Formats: sequence, structure tokens, C-alpha cells
Amino acid sequence: MEIPCIIVEDEPLALERTMNYVQKLPFLHLKASFDNAVDALVFLQSNQIDLIFLDINLGELSGIRLLETSNISSQVVITTAYPDYAIKGFDLSVTDYLLKPFPFERFVQAVDKVRNNLEKTEVLSDKKFIFVKTEYRLEKVMLDEILYIEGMRDYRCIYTLSKRIMTLQTFGDLEREIPSHLICRVHKSYMVAIDKIESIEKEVIKIGEKYVPVSETYKKGFWKVIGG
Repeated sequence: MEIPCIIVEDEPLALERTMNYVQKLPFLHLKASFDNAVDALVFLQSNQIDLIFLDINLGELSGIRLLETSNISSQVVITTAYPDYAIKGFDLSVTDYLLKPFPFERFVQAVDKVRNNLEKTEVLSDKKFIFVKTEYRLEKVMLDEILYIEGMRDYRCIYTLSKRIMTLQTFGDLEREIPSHLICRVHKSYMVAIDKIESIEKEVIKIGEKYVPVSETYKKGFWKVIGG
């Protein structure tokens, strides 16, 4: 698997170090490097990139601010001298957080996480159905027939075009099996099929006669999926 990547770094020595590390891994393909987040964002709008090595302190637009305000689907590895933003970074779903000066071995660990995530995404994107555990059997559910999934105490109820299926599988179990670009978590009690959404108003999703709230916890991920 070839992984196209960019580096966003305004320190020349740190940029040189990261570029050297990238060149040592033949499956990484460095497309460009930038010393500011604005130029990087312009590039990302017209280029498909799987991985961004992103510094935090970038002057006019910080790396954290870039992640907060932009619809970035790439894997992100933060590279910084400051540990203070680690929790914030992971809240923004970065893949890893490298503290400068990081050794090559630690760099490889971060890239391995990225590669594993991309491979899982590739496998999931080809999925057409899942099997869910009901009371007495495993039942096949076609993904394109699911409308939404609702949490009901210990159970999850899967609403499809033709029936309802009750399962004890957790939302975590279902999220690991279902690609989020098809069926996305939007609330602690709901997942929705993206292609079945009829409208969204004031962060409430309408699917048929059902109205599903979008909670603050899942809002950013949901808007990223639908490109909003």
C-alpha cells in the first residue's frame, strides 16, 4: 500500500528530519511540504492525501485550529515540541502525537498505526453486509437496507427497509464492523444510514418518520462524513 503524505512544518531542521524519516519508508510518498497551514489547506482541497504530518505552532493558523475548522479526512500525526495539546489532539481524532525530537523508531510506530487504520478502512469499504447476533441465531443484514440503529437499554434495534432486528451487540461492536461513510454514529443512542437521510435541520436528522438528534460528541465526525 502506497501512502501519499504531506508535511506541515515551519522549523527547517524539524522539516528536514521528518523528510529524512519519510524517505526511509518506501511506501510513504511525500507529495509536498508546507511551512504554514493555509497553503496546506489549499493543497488538500484539490489533492487526495492519506497522511499529514502536522506541527502545531504554525503562526497565523495553528495545526490545532486547522483541525478544528477544516473538513480533513486524512490521517493526522501531530509533530510538536509541546505536550500540552495531546488531549486536544486526540479529541480531534489524530492518529498519533509525536514529541520532538522523536527518534525514527517512534516515527515508525506512528506510521504503522496509520497504515493499519487505512487497511481497515479499505476492507470495510468493500463490505455489503454484516451478521448480527440475535437471541437464537446470526442474522445477515444488508448494509444498504439499514435505515438507522437505535439503542434501547441493553439492546440495539436495527431498523431496515423491511424489518427490525434486536441484538445485544454494542454500538462499539457495530462501529467496528460497519464503514462510517455508510452508517455513522451521531448520538450515544443512534447510528444513521447516510444515504437514507432526508433532511437535517437544527442538528436533527429526518429519516422517514423518525427524527434523530445529533449530539455534540459526534457532531464533528458526522459533518466530516457528509462533507458539511
